[in-house]
Amino acid sequence: QVQLVESGGGAVQAGGSLRLSCAISRSIYGTYIGWFRQAPGKEREGVACIKPRGNTGYSDSAEGRFTISQDKSKNQLYLQMNSLNVEDSAMYYCATGGTACLNGATYRHWGQGTQVTVSS
Repeated sequence: QVQLVESGGGAVQAGGSLRLSCAISRSIYGTYIGWFRQAPGKEREGVACIKPRGNTGYSDSAEGRFTISQDKSKNQLYLQMNSLNVEDSAMYYCATGGTACLNGATYRHWGQGTQVTVSS
């Protein structure tokens, strides 16, 4: 079983930045690893992913503002979020074992989430 633990969420004003981290107990090679979010009353949406070959993918709302990265030596996944706005407020989850970048249904292992709240 793979354990994932997110951290780094919090409250920030619009225009601010946050860096989320995800500690992963072990890597699953050859699969996608990503960040997702879900706001109250909304469906879960993919934010960013790292593909098996190392290239990245972003949602339209994340492109240009968020950066996904990983430190394989530490089994850590990160999401640097800049220029945050109120619409970015959500619970953010990291996930591994995916077969399609921003499709959460394909991911097998999930963390418990970390809350991000952006105020105007």
